[in-house]
Amino acid sequence: MADAKVIPFGEEPRSKRRSRRGGTARTDRTAAPLAPVPQPRDERRPAAPQEPAQAPGGAGAAAGPGWERRVAHGLEFLRRRITGDYEVDDFGFDKELTDQVLMSALRPLYEKYFRVEVRGIENIPEKGAALVVANHSGTLPIDGLMLQVAVHDHHPAGRHIRMLAADLVFMLPVVNEVSRKLGHTLACAEDAQRLLERGEVVGVMPEGFKGIGKPFSERYRLQRFGRGGFVSTALRAGAPIVPCSIVGAEEIYPMVGNSKTLARLLGLPYFPLTPTFPWLGPLGAVPLPTKWTIQFGEPVPTDGYPPEAADDPMLMFNLTDQVRETIQHTLYKLLVQRRSVFF
Repeated sequence: MADAKVIPFGEEPRSKRRSRRGGTARTDRTAAPLAPVPQPRDERRPAAPQEPAQAPGGAGAAAGPGWERRVAHGLEFLRRRITGDYEVDDFGFDKELTDQVLMSALRPLYEKYFRVEVRGIENIPEKGAALVVANHSGTLPIDGLMLQVAVHDHHPAGRHIRMLAADLVFMLPVVNEVSRKLGHTLACAEDAQRLLERGEVVGVMPEGFKGIGKPFSERYRLQRFGRGGFVSTALRAGAPIVPCSIVGAEEIYPMVGNSKTLARLLGLPYFPLTPTFPWLGPLGAVPLPTKWTIQFGEPVPTDGYPPEAADDPMLMFNLTDQVRETIQHTLYKLLVQRRSVFF
């Protein structure tokens, strides 16, 4: 392309200067003063760029680099998984896999299906140890997974809650691996103590199988909280206890019966009979789309007690009863406020 001719500011074109030197302009040029005079090609302005080039930050351009970054990020993630260039702690927790894959898989169930509403997330500390104690229900332990998504997605610091799970979870082939990757560990005092001493948020559901396998007629009635071992663990670590109440999980699989014979044959604590399972086969295993609410209560401090308080049975009983009553009272309050099971 030829170089454009630059006319200095205030200087007239040569054609006008020649007309002034020669006297009066020609009549054929003055007859139509408004007619545009075509400029030479080298004096024309550059053509206006086409529409895609006018908005480099527009939708089409943003989609390209965005997809390129996603593809590059995904390929880098796969490279690290294949080469083993990622970190896993001594409990098997894989933070990268949890954040980028497992949480993304659980999030549609959390946001679109159960439409979980979270309250009181600020009661979990920004940093440092905390023991979250929640009710347990729903026939299958989906409430533990939803609790994990709630803490990860709604806490300002994006903290992970390390759930304590029953040993049956770690006896199942695929469930064992996924649970370890999610940060779950065995529900024992030793593992809970180590996690709390590291400053982790630990989640426990003291009702265990008694809560998750209770009949539908006893929904939202807390079962016994064991012997209060979770209180002893919190006292030893000086970690606050955060009561947590979950409404909505009781109705996903209304358990109207329990086949104890099948449970013994399969080595399960119970074999649920619901209005849809096992009568509808695999379709009966689809949970009902209930509306959930998860509320975290005010923490119960434990750092003000002396070290020997962890061995005081009366103190453990009182704190256990306090936490249980707080959860039960909150459940009743949430049930009164709930407009419908599904809305």
